Amino acid sequence: MQPCSRGYETIFIGEKGKIYGNRIIPEEKRKAFGKPPKTLPRSPGHYKEFVLACRGGPAPGANFVDHAGILTETCLLGNVALRAGKKLFWDGPHMKVSNDEAANKLLQRDYRQGWSL
Repeated sequence: MQPCSRGYETIFIGEKGKIYGNRIIPEEKRKAFGKPPKTLPRSPGHYKEFVLACRGGPAPGANFVDHAGILTETCLLGNVALRAGKKLFWDGPHMKVSNDEAANKLLQRDYRQGWSL
């Protein structure tokens, strides 16, 4: 596989296919999938969105309140899966891994004596 000229080097491998950078591969699967519908409003620009939101307008597209927790959870669980060395099943409502008790121990740390949250 050739590296993409735009610098995308991440490959996501799922049960139904692969995404390299921002493209579904192989090309036949991308064509079969087609273009996704445009469901998000077009941005007037990052800074303008921020100013409009500060003035009481709509939330910006990069609204951390709606997205940051889920995005952070996803990234951190990826790290846990890498350390566990296997596919993990996440039980979001209960905030635990359902198929590996050892992986659950990676979700929090033991604090030194005298320190706690």
